[in-house]
Amino acid sequence: MPLRDRTVIVSGVGPGLGHQVAAAVVRDGGNVVLGARTEAHLTACAGRIDPEGRRSAWLATDITDEGRCEALAALAVARFGGIDAVVHVAAYDGHFGGLEDADFGAWRDVLDVNLLGTLRMTRACLPALKKRGGSVVLIGTQSAVAAPSQVRQAAYAASKGALTSAMYSLARELGPCRIRVNTVLPGWMWGPPVQAYVRFTAGAEGVPESEVLGRLTERMALPELATDADVAEAVVFLASDRARAITGQSLLVNAGELMR
Repeated sequence: MPLRDRTVIVSGVGPGLGHQVAAAVVRDGGNVVLGARTEAHLTACAGRIDPEGRRSAWLATDITDEGRCEALAALAVARFGGIDAVVHVAAYDGHFGGLEDADFGAWRDVLDVNLLGTLRMTRACLPALKKRGGSVVLIGTQSAVAAPSQVRQAAYAASKGALTSAMYSLARELGPCRIRVNTVLPGWMWGPPVQAYVRFTAGAEGVPESEVLGRLTERMALPELATDADVAEAVVFLASDRARAITGQSLLVNAGELMR
């Protein structure tokens, strides 16, 4: 039970990766404090992973609001006595396009969530993390280092690339407080968003879903997509003391599509 009696905040809890991370925390003995803008996602997740409500708490949280970030951190301390790890799943990935068609107002919105929102939430947790050390796990993206050919999400990739760059400074700054900072870089993850992409593309092109999925998996060293649950396992590892000597690192979880 690598997270026994540890308290982990998970931001951005929805039906995909956030839920899988929260479920893995509880499975591995931890307490989980859930944050997301949509209350229905929070109640659904808490009800599934902790039906008795003894090892979970939640609060509707928009990470662009510093006050709500502080309130989520305060809830973790009040309910469970402290914070041992923070996992940043919350992200804005719904803006598509490149440079020529860029709406820089929308780019600012993406940066405000993915970069500044993550930093706001981290800073809100620092007083509690400094008391006993711990882990900050950022969720980046493979597209920050290798743009996919299927979709253009330049703003999303740029924001996550900036977050990974910020990780190095945070790891140096917070290391003396025994706070580790690492990034998980998923590629294509089999979960609700990618399932929706496969269904939509297959319908638009009039081809079987298996054909669309095959286009994705043919580039993988392993002949299948990593799942949301696979990425969650990497997150829980980095959040635990099993990774106590790891900081300032980026871990690709992508079935070998990109190797570095």
